[in-house]
Amino acid sequence: MPLTIPPAPPPPLTDDPAALRRALVAGGFTTDGIADLLGPLPSAALHREQRLPADLVTRETDSPVATLVRLFALGLPVTVRQLDRALAGWDTRRLAAAGLVRVDGSRVTAAYDLRPYGDERHEWWVASDLSEVMTGQPLPIDHVLGIGGASTTLASWTPRRQVGRALDLGTGCGVQSLHLQSHAEQIVATDTSRRALEIAGWNAALNGDTWELRRGDLFAPVRGERFELIVSNPPFVITPRAAGVPTYEYRDGGRVGHEIVRSLIEQLPDHLEPGGVAQLLANWEVPTGGDWRQVVGDWFTGTGLDAWVVQRDTQDPAEYAELWAGDGGHRTGATGFEEMYAAWLADFKSRDIGNIGFGVITVQRPGTAREPWLDLVEITGPVQSPMGPTIDAGLRARTWLAEVGDEGLLDARLRVADDVTEERHGRPGADDPSVIVVRQGGGLRRAFQVGTAVAAYLSVADGELSVRQALEAIATLLEVAPDALIADALPVLRDLVADGLLVR
Repeated sequence: MPLTIPPAPPPPLTDDPAALRRALVAGGFTTDGIADLLGPLPSAALHREQRLPADLVTRETDSPVATLVRLFALGLPVTVRQLDRALAGWDTRRLAAAGLVRVDGSRVTAAYDLRPYGDERHEWWVASDLSEVMTGQPLPIDHVLGIGGASTTLASWTPRRQVGRALDLGTGCGVQSLHLQSHAEQIVATDTSRRALEIAGWNAALNGDTWELRRGDLFAPVRGERFELIVSNPPFVITPRAAGVPTYEYRDGGRVGHEIVRSLIEQLPDHLEPGGVAQLLANWEVPTGGDWRQVVGDWFTGTGLDAWVVQRDTQDPAEYAELWAGDGGHRTGATGFEEMYAAWLADFKSRDIGNIGFGVITVQRPGTAREPWLDLVEITGPVQSPMGPTIDAGLRARTWLAEVGDEGLLDARLRVADDVTEERHGRPGADDPSVIVVRQGGGLRRAFQVGTAVAAYLSVADGELSVRQALEAIATLLEVAPDALIADALPVLRDLVADGLLVR
């Protein structure tokens, strides 16, 4: 179905983006300014793309920030008079010349979704195409998506090491590149969509950044080049290759099943520097009766790469079909919806898919000659935010374990991390607990059931004794053979070190 309002051409870069940035700040159109205006409930609803609560609040005021929220964040019309007062030095005429708004008499509508976005240290503004909530119509296939759950998840999980060259593969409107600017000397951003690259370039200019923008599929635009950090929110949505199913550029990589992600991983060794890291999101198909760890683990066979994969969610084929058939403004009961739903179900049935996983993949190219490590874990509950520091620490811990081996671990002097607590469960009146659990307060919030010997070690792990010294002393107290106790304890201790419950 065609849009009633066609997507605007990418805005020109001929005006002064720094002046616009200053005007947005002066007008209160910042993350804090919007939060103060709306309050917690409408703000949370707006993050879920529900605009009514924010609409109700902004109807009550004619302030500059309310005008800008209604225009650029809610997609509602404002008057020329209101907009002329909202941005110092940027009246309606100048905004229209910059391609940001459309004017029809005294009525002004947004040509783009434009909203503030930031992290703990930065304030940015991000332009993207108008959402289906704003237009009231399904999206066109070349729609450039704005800030969403996937992009913020990837940004949260990316380690922020200082690097020379970084690649943002599948940049979209440029959200990941905004984050990279603070810790990468050079940023190359790629996408198959010309429109996405044009909007990303405008966002770079608006925020005072410079990125090298290249068009092409996967690694084709950077053939023969390597990077210290690669981030990718690829178009990983599994889409049936069937008539009537829209192939949105922002979500569909043009391959069958999860082939887009498998292919990306297959090519990573050629584009990571030794010690380099890649962070990406993915979906994966699991055959009926299969194990996701087998599916994803096979992707890394023979690559020589370290891999840490966290499965965050699973859906059955019907749930997945309902989610993505309804994406882009299509709704249950609308013309064509059931046909799309059926196409997804038929596609999964043709490959005997039992469920679809979603997760975060962290990859590292070893910096030394050694066997790569592989860690596949399912964590569906809340995790720390941001997760980047945890990912960085986890990579370093796993790499250290791979390099020093069991002997190096036994010689290490470890201590229990500050956020670790212990729980003991037992039958009423029992002298000893039947279950001992150690739990992490931050990071992935892992919990491990441990035996008496490991619990005893954790009670004395303060960095004074080596692991070997402490375990041998515990073996003497428990009157068991030291070698046997150490062999039983080592796998658990490796997990505790890897996930940060024990630190050097």
